[in-house]
Amino acid sequence: MKLFSLNKLSALIAGVALLSAVTAQAETSLRFGYEAPRSDTQHIAAKKFNDLLKEKTNGEIKLNLFPDSTLGNAQTMISAVRGGTVDLEMSSSSNFTGLVSELNVIDIPFIFKDRTHAYQVLDGEIGQKLLSQLDAHGLKGIAFWEVGFRGFTNSKHPVTKPEDIKGLKVRTNQNPMYIKAFSILGANPVPMPLSELYTALETKAVDAQEHPIGIVWSSKLYEVQKYFSFTNHGYTPLIVVMNKAKFDGLSPELQKAIVDAAQEAGKYQRQLNLDNEQGIVEKMKKAGIEFVDNLDTAPFKAAVEQETRKAFIDANGDSLIKQIDALGK
Repeated sequence: MKLFSLNKLSALIAGVALLSAVTAQAETSLRFGYEAPRSDTQHIAAKKFNDLLKEKTNGEIKLNLFPDSTLGNAQTMISAVRGGTVDLEMSSSSNFTGLVSELNVIDIPFIFKDRTHAYQVLDGEIGQKLLSQLDAHGLKGIAFWEVGFRGFTNSKHPVTKPEDIKGLKVRTNQNPMYIKAFSILGANPVPMPLSELYTALETKAVDAQEHPIGIVWSSKLYEVQKYFSFTNHGYTPLIVVMNKAKFDGLSPELQKAIVDAAQEAGKYQRQLNLDNEQGIVEKMKKAGIEFVDNLDTAPFKAAVEQETRKAFIDANGDSLIKQIDALGK
């Protein structure tokens, strides 16, 4: 009788161990990195993405979130995703233009009339074709999220006309379109990662920067700047990418769950940005930021549009620009 009980207990333990092993094997945890801090809508939407993914896969896939450049700057993370040491990453579209030159079309200054125009392009055939070109570089383009329409801040003086930018040291990312645009305006563009920007502004290594207001707020750049102008010189999306080999190794059902969850979370984040914008303006005013009201952006557009479009066309042709312009009519 004792021998029977012992055998029964051993079988039970073995069964529990086997079940635990199967459960552990069935659950896939994916590392998801991005530069934005925890206070930004990017992190809030990443948590939404995780919740949706767990729901759509019955807990089979979950995300480990790494905000605030924990896994490195954008280029470091993109390389890590391509190499398979990080599973997913999101950063601005300009960080991928070294791999896919056509993505520069998104960053041509003033190419988008408004948010609706941008969403039509990115969520439609044009956007999906651009994402598909990442396949050849070991990346699966999952979805477009949002950085937003870009404004201009500086510590020197209000910017009300293009001439006010002349002579300023302006932080940009590696985006060739913005580097060219600010060079045309007579500024000194200084590319650097977001993680280094606060210190550069604080120490006066640069005078100015250009980001959507949500990033200015969440990264606390307003603490080391004085003036904000809604130049709206460009709209920047985020691209969420996954290691292509890992994505391809999943079942079609799980692949669909990842894409659907990411796209749904992206739309959630866009709405968050829109809802938060006016509140951020009021908070930044209380913190001492001076806003330029009713800025006429037409002179800025006139100053940079022709040369930046020509630079893109010389490298990539004019087909994409014509398609985007047609959607904006």
